[in-house]
Amino acid sequence: MSTTEFLILYGCVLATMLLSRCVPLFALKGRSLSPRVTEALGLIPPAAFAALVANDLFQPDVLAKSPIEGILPFVAAIPVLVVAKRTHSLIWSALVGMVAYALLLSAANAL
Repeated sequence: MSTTEFLILYGCVLATMLLSRCVPLFALKGRSLSPRVTEALGLIPPAAFAALVANDLFQPDVLAKSPIEGILPFVAAIPVLVVAKRTHSLIWSALVGMVAYALLLSAANAL
């Protein structure tokens, strides 16, 4: 790909990104959305986070190689769920998850 082709492609992608992000912002500025739309838009961040977490939990290749290592993320997720429910803190949930996974992984390697 030549530099000219790359710059044309980059310009098209940049324009598309700006249009798809900025035009709705300016078009909806000052308008109130219906409660159903507001509620639906409020579900996007948790859904995106859940997709990221599910991607890390479900690893069929690891599960096929070693069932114990494949189950460890699910076991480590249990204390994370408890901490998340009680504290509603992403930082504490992440810290507990890392510590729980590290402890479980070191215990599994010791076996």
